[in-house]
Order: sequence, then C-alpha cells, then structure tokens
Amino acid sequence: MTLFGIRTRPRRRRHGLLAAPAAGGLAMAGLAAAGPLILPASAAPAPAPATASATAGDVTGFSRSGNTFTVTASSGAKARVVIARADIFRLWLSPDGTFTHDPAGSDLAVTTDFGPVGAGWTDAGSHYRITTGSLNIRVNKTPLKFSVYRADNSTLVWEESRPTAWTGSRTTQYLTRGADEQFYGTGLRLGEWALRGKTVPVAVDNTWRENDNASPAPFYMSTNGYGVMRNTWTPGSYGFGAPTTLTHDEKRFDAWYFTGDSLKSVLDGYTDVSGKPFLAPLWGLELGNADCFNASSPDYQGDHGRPRHQTTPDVIGYADDARAADMPSGWFLPNDGYGCGYTKPLKPTVDALAARGFRTGLWTSTGLSGIADEVGTAGTRAVKTDVAWIGSGYKYAFDGVQQAVDGIERNSDARRFVWTVDGWAGTQRNAVVWTGDTHGTWDDMRWHVPAIAGAGLSGLNYAAGDIDGIFGGSPQTYTRDLQWKAFTPTFMTMSGWGAANPSAGYQDKQPWRFGEPYLSINRKYLQLKMRLMPYLYTMSRTAHETGVPSTRAMVLEHPDDPVARGNLTSGQFMAGDSFLVAPVVSDTSVRDGIYLPAGTWTDYWTGKTYAGPGWLNGYRAPLDTLPLFVKGGAIVPMWPQMNHTGEKPVSTLTYDIHPRGASSFSLYEDDGLTRAHLSGAYARQQVDVTAPTAGSGTVTVSVGAPVGDYAGKPAARGFAFTLHVASAPGRVGVDGSALARLSSKAAYDAAATGWFYDPADRGGILWVKSGTRSGAFTVTAAGTTVPAARPVPAAAAVPPTP
Repeated sequence: MTLFGIRTRPRRRRHGLLAAPAAGGLAMAGLAAAGPLILPASAAPAPAPATASATAGDVTGFSRSGNTFTVTASSGAKARVVIARADIFRLWLSPDGTFTHDPAGSDLAVTTDFGPVGAGWTDAGSHYRITTGSLNIRVNKTPLKFSVYRADNSTLVWEESRPTAWTGSRTTQYLTRGADEQFYGTGLRLGEWALRGKTVPVAVDNTWRENDNASPAPFYMSTNGYGVMRNTWTPGSYGFGAPTTLTHDEKRFDAWYFTGDSLKSVLDGYTDVSGKPFLAPLWGLELGNADCFNASSPDYQGDHGRPRHQTTPDVIGYADDARAADMPSGWFLPNDGYGCGYTKPLKPTVDALAARGFRTGLWTSTGLSGIADEVGTAGTRAVKTDVAWIGSGYKYAFDGVQQAVDGIERNSDARRFVWTVDGWAGTQRNAVVWTGDTHGTWDDMRWHVPAIAGAGLSGLNYAAGDIDGIFGGSPQTYTRDLQWKAFTPTFMTMSGWGAANPSAGYQDKQPWRFGEPYLSINRKYLQLKMRLMPYLYTMSRTAHETGVPSTRAMVLEHPDDPVARGNLTSGQFMAGDSFLVAPVVSDTSVRDGIYLPAGTWTDYWTGKTYAGPGWLNGYRAPLDTLPLFVKGGAIVPMWPQMNHTGEKPVSTLTYDIHPRGASSFSLYEDDGLTRAHLSGAYARQQVDVTAPTAGSGTVTVSVGAPVGDYAGKPAARGFAFTLHVASAPGRVGVDGSALARLSSKAAYDAAATGWFYDPADRGGILWVKSGTRSGAFTVTAAGTTVPAARPVPAAAAVPPTP
C-alpha cells in the first residue's frame, strides 16, 4: 500500500505525491515529518534540448598518476580512467576539464579501494591502450572514443560507435550493438527483463503500470560480459537499439564498469562496488500483513467504522485468527493507512504479537522522528516507506531509506528490514523494493512475474509486489498470486484498499480470511515456504555474498541457452538454483509454454521426470497446483512444519534430494535475527551427493560437520533424507552400518533410525533416518535406480504461439 487508506481508488497528484487537501491529515502518532533534507531531483527526463550537442574532439594529451589515467581533448574536455581492480574501472568525462563536480560522491560506489592493482599503458598509434590483467581499454585519438577488449586484446567487450555528446543539460553515450547481444537491468522494471530493442526510462514516475520502472537503477549489463553503473542521481533513458544510446540529464559522464566471464560474475563486481544485498532476518522471509488497525483515529482517511480495526491492539485478534487457522505468517504493519497512526502505548501490542510469533513494523508517510522510541522501547523491527514522503525519488528517497536503516540498527541489535518504492542503484544493500499500487487482476499478475525476476538482474535480491495488488482482486487471483510469490524471498499482503467482500469467501486480504477451497490452498503454499526456509535463506545468503539473487531469470542459470536469454522465458523463473517456477497468470487450469532447459526436471507434485530442452504445453494446473519442477541433482534442506520461525526447534533437518550425477549444497545458518553474522557468527554444512546419471547404481550422500558457530547453534540434531529414486535399494547404510528396512511409513515415522521405500509416492521416495548426529557422516543407498527422464513431448517441442 502506498496511497490513501480508503476502499476506493485514492486521489493522486502527478508523481504520486498527495494532493494538498489531504496533506494536512498526514501527521501520524509517533511519526512526524522528518524526511531527508536533500531536495529531490526532477521526476522524469527533461525534453530534448534545442541546442546542438558538443563532443570532446581529438586527444591532445595523455598522462598517468598511479592508477588514474587522464586524457586531454582539443575542446578543453578531459576524461579520467581510474583502475579500481583488474576487472573494474571508472570512466569520467568532464566537458569543462575539471573533476570537482561529483554529485553522487560515495553514495552509489561505496567500495572502490580493492588494494594494489597492476596497470600499464602504451601508445599504439591510433589509440592509447591501458592494460590490466583482465582488460585492454583503448582510447581512440581522433576523435576521442573509448572501447574495451579482453586481456587478449582482440575480444571486444564494448565500443563507442561515436563520441559521447552533451548539451547544457544532457549527456549521451553511443555504443555499437552486437549481432546477438542482449541487455538486462535498469532496476525493478515492470515487465519483460530482456531489453534488446527496447527503450527504458531510468526515471521515477510512480504510476506503477507495465513498462514503468518502479525502482529505477542506472545500471545495465550485457551478454558481452560487462555491466555499467552511471554514477549519477539524474533521470535518464536507455535505448538498447543499434546503436545503443545511454542518456542522463546532466552535463557530465561518469560511469563504473564491471567485467566478467558470466552475468553472475558481473553482478558480483557490481555489488562489490555498490554494496551487496542485505541479509534479511529469517522472519522477513515469512508472510507480512499490512492494514490500518487504528481506524477510530480522527486523522485516518479510510473507513472509521471498520470492525476489528478500531485501535492498534485489535491487530492481536488477526494474529489469533492466523494461528487458529494454522496459517504461517510472520509480521504485521498495523498502521498502514494515511492518518492511521497507532494507539499508544505501542509496546504492549508489539509484545502481544511477539508472544504469538509475529514481529511488528511501521509504515510511514511522513518521516521517522519517533523511530528511536518505536524500535528501542516498543520493539518494532521494520519500516515501510511511502511516496508521500520519499516519492520524489533519487537521492531524496535513497537518504530516506538510509535513515530508516539507521533507525533500526542504531536502536537495536536487529538487522535492517525496510520496504521502499523509488529505489536506485545501491538500494539492494538497504531495502526490499516493491511494485507500488497495483491491481488484483490477471494482467497485472502477468507482468509481475518478469518484473520480480528481472529485478535480480540489477542485484535486487528482495523485490516484491502486494499479493493480489491493493485494488480490486478476487479469491482466484489472490490464490494464484500467493502461490508463486511464496517462492520469492519476501512477500506481503495488503488489506483495506481493495473491494470490500466482492464475492463469497473473500474477506480482507489476509490468506486466513478466505473460504474454501482458497483457505486450504493458501495454507498449502505458506506451509511449503516455511518448510523451504533453510533453502531460501541459504539462497539469500548467496545473494549477500555474491550479488546473485534468489529469484533468478532463466538466463542467470542457463546463460548459453538462446531461448533462456530472451523474453520467451520471462513468464517463469528459477527459485534459487533448484526450482523452476512457472506461474499460472490467467483464469485457466492448463499451463502452456513452460520451457525446460537442458538437464532433467522432475514435476514436484507427480514425480514425472523430463529431459530438456523443450517446451511443455498442456500442463494440468488446477487452482491448487503451481507448475513446479526440480532440477536433477537438487539438494534441498527443509525444516519441520511450523507456522513461524522459532515455533519449534529444528531438531530434525530433512534433505530432499533428487540424485543425478554429482551435486553439492552448502547450508547456511545463523541466529536469524541479529547482525552478529557480519562478524562471522554463522555456520556452514556441506552436503555432497554422487549418483548414476541414468540407470542403477549407488547413491552416496556425504554430510559434512557444521563449520562455524552462532548463538543457538544446536550441538547435534537428527537428520532425515527423502531421495527421489525409482526403485528400492538393496541396502541402506550410515558410515558402513546397515539401517533397518521398515515395513510401512507409519513404522518409519515412529522409528529413530531406518528406511522405507514407497514406490507410489511421487514416482518413488526412499525415506531415510540417520539418527542424531553432531559430526560428519555418510549415507549410502546401494542398488537403486534414478528416475528415467522422458523427453518433452514431441508435440510440445516448439514454443507456443503468442
């Protein structure tokens, strides 16, 4: 939710700021105006100037100081190439020949010192050549243009097709476009993520419709193996045509370049400089719920008579409803509505929610003046910002998010957990970005899938959209939307802004307020997410370390597949490295156009295994079935079933394994709450699996001892394994000692150790319990068979007709 807390569509001003009559009612209890002091930039690119553009001219001088190379041009312009690392450099072109105007400073590029780096240069006649261990940067002399080659000095990375040009208010770089070069990035773009042939605004407009940019980032990357971040706060526009034109509204050019041998390595370099994605607390991966529970407030601009929403403690009744419905959910924003505020004192409500396994956050439209007390005394742990405060975007919004982060971390030992619109490059280190005020329609759901997957191509690990939007909606769209969003790291549901009970079984937008069959389906997917928490948390740790997101466009996992590189696969994504998710985004029970890349893929629900590449059409997907496939070799850690983090101890950890060939997984665990992990308080457990690639043989699961320590780490725990195999093994053992074969699943459930094979369960499941373990151990299943992989049906071997 970002605009008025009323059940009809809110009034808006251009750029999403509140209309004047409403502004006086925005003071919220404990949240007085205290926004950033930096004035906002303009909200969209300016019209093209009428004046002619200028260029630097020819090179007249070249000098070096350390790892900074300065180029002088005939117009008086100068350029600097600063080598930060063998694969990272900054290119700064100053039309007036000075380098004093640096508006972004260190806000976007927070780390630029990577230690000593070897660099050299030569005069190659027509150009100067700056060399590192990874790159050759060519400075063309007549006229001044730049190009970059790999270390072999023959493999082109990028080249300017004409000199960079500027007017008094706009600068544009022109690049040649490769014959099959593809582009990704520009932030949280609301639509398809493959950008070749598209012109993308890198600007804030707060309309939140398809092809807008909800949280723009002046960053893109190319399949040529490079990425670039323009070091600017000004809006821009990127045209990925031939030539590629890259424009920002300023009379300067300043960019950081990152090169690598893959898109993943480019993201690693980009986030090395702009900041790694933050690691959310475990509860932040659980479902969040936002609404106004203080409707009796005279300043509230919604329905003052809403039942069960009169004062802030009323939220406790909703928490009780969730637990009574056996519905996983982890946090509340109880003041989400203009003028809603909260009933003081806040702490008793926060404590009551905590006793039920919920954390509390606060939404703000006006600033953070009360955050020290709200966090430090009352115990809140999250902040959600709004366009009424930071919606002008750019540095204004960026500073506002930083204030929210500081408010949490300076007043507690908790981790940052902030939700925001209007992010920019670097926002990945501070906040979840979400898609703004959207609608509960099939069409909005359609473009949300590529939007959230595509955000990861700009290093945004946490990207979300309100489940079923905040306007309109239906039981069917809610259920379908929740299904696939349960496989993204963070998600939230809004209530109070959509239609009021538009149909039977539709009441508010909390999943436990629906009738059947929606109630049970919502529970099914929320419970599955809770079981998958150790897997999804490990994927977020991977993002925190490498910049590679949890929610991955297909191209990240299959960069050499020409189909996966483009928008034919934009309606599906990888959840981590093991799950292929193909959401149903129309009112149908049949899903067409599921692309299975090379490898084997097992239907999560039926156990049918397919061999890619190919297109799967006619997939039966009734309302309770999300098309979901598991990659061959997957190793997926799972918790016992619980409704919130900490409800039960993880006394037994289950590894769900699809053995095929050699594979591995490194489980990450920490205390899940504090910032102690930043000082090394965490543990890793390595699991390696070897199995036949086809047919029969021995499956070996080697579980390493946990390495590292953190508060609450178990000294020992039980382990269980579910191995997806097509035949019962002849023998199952642990460290060479045979385990007993049990006669039924009931006997297996009751036993401390042993194994049971069920051929009727999803194509065959071998259940194994190894007992409680504290160190390394090995499980072997001899004489079993991996599932046969059937080819994708021949009739579906071509892409679907659009």
